[in-house]
Amino acid sequence: MIRPTLTGETDALVAIATRTGVFKPMELETLRHILADYHENGPDAGHRAVTYESEGKPIGFAYFGPTEMTDRTWHLFWIFVERSTQARGLGAKMMNYVESEILKDGGRVLIVETSGLPNYELTRKFYLKLGYKQVAVVPDFYADGDDMVIFWKRLAA
Repeated sequence: MIRPTLTGETDALVAIATRTGVFKPMELETLRHILADYHENGPDAGHRAVTYESEGKPIGFAYFGPTEMTDRTWHLFWIFVERSTQARGLGAKMMNYVESEILKDGGRVLIVETSGLPNYELTRKFYLKLGYKQVAVVPDFYADGDDMVIFWKRLAA
């Protein structure tokens, strides 16, 4: 079941993100801050945090929101699932949920940014498999040798 993220889930979600093995310590700390701010101030500017729950426990997470100064463009800021559940279609279910929520709100385009490092290769293939197009690479964006790869998908005409 995919549902809004609960206040008390931050530690569990950060632990899941840690176990994926792809996020840097700085990114994990940012996730903790984003969730703290989200729960303290509510969904800012339409941002949403959703949790994939199975057997009463979180096993996945996504965070997305509209992109300021655009006409119905949205950004996916975070998505991950428990490492032991990867490659079972849960990430695709979460992306379908995110896309359907964006469409309900009149969104037309979804942008996803990810790393160009080798350990993100499966992540990049995941987006391509879901119909996203790789539209740009920004060299050395995150750090020297760590490019930002940008994916795009039109959700509505």
